[in-house]
Amino acid sequence: MIAVDQFQAPGQEIPNVTALIFPEDQAGYLVGALAAMVSKAGKIGAVLATDAIPPVWRFGEVFRAGVVATNPKAELNIIYHNDVGVDRTFTDPEWGKTTAHSMIDKGVDVIFGGGGKTGNGALLGAAEKDVPAIGVDTDQYFTVPEARKVLLSSAMKRLDDGVFDLLKAAKDGTIKGGNVLGKAGYAPFHDMEAKVAPDVKAKMDALAKSLEDGTVK
Repeated sequence: MIAVDQFQAPGQEIPNVTALIFPEDQAGYLVGALAAMVSKAGKIGAVLATDAIPPVWRFGEVFRAGVVATNPKAELNIIYHNDVGVDRTFTDPEWGKTTAHSMIDKGVDVIFGGGGKTGNGALLGAAEKDVPAIGVDTDQYFTVPEARKVLLSSAMKRLDDGVFDLLKAAKDGTIKGGNVLGKAGYAPFHDMEAKVAPDVKAKMDALAKSLEDGTVK
């Protein structure tokens, strides 16, 4: 059995289960650097579900690291929706939207949204204010079409490549149990392509390669 995005704790692995997990830290770092490079005001915001869930925390805190490493003078505001229970933290698009609006009204000019419908709400809030936004997990150009006009990129887990590789291993009889680390990256710029400077694109390509080969950790 292949379990996608399902971490198995050491010593608690289930026989015949291969868990595909992802380096969210790499994807978060990439889009943090991107946000810092495209922000004109040097004010960046992140609207996230909860830091109680490790993947969301990794996305948010390494987004912070990517911003700081790229522009140490940037003003960064990261807000987690920790004021409600886990049953609501991922399903509150109105909170995501109003939180994004509040940040933008204070001068933030790039919004990172992550965490189910709550993160989607942040993207929609950015779209309403015509401010560049960054999604999470998949290429959200296809999952939140209402935000396409401002969607700069997304911090992506490469689900397609990871699942394909494991299916191939299963067919070949070489698949193993436990956790298997997939790949992460960032989504294409799509409608924002013309607004991303060539030097930014070159720096993003170089940074992605450095993270993948371990030059940057």
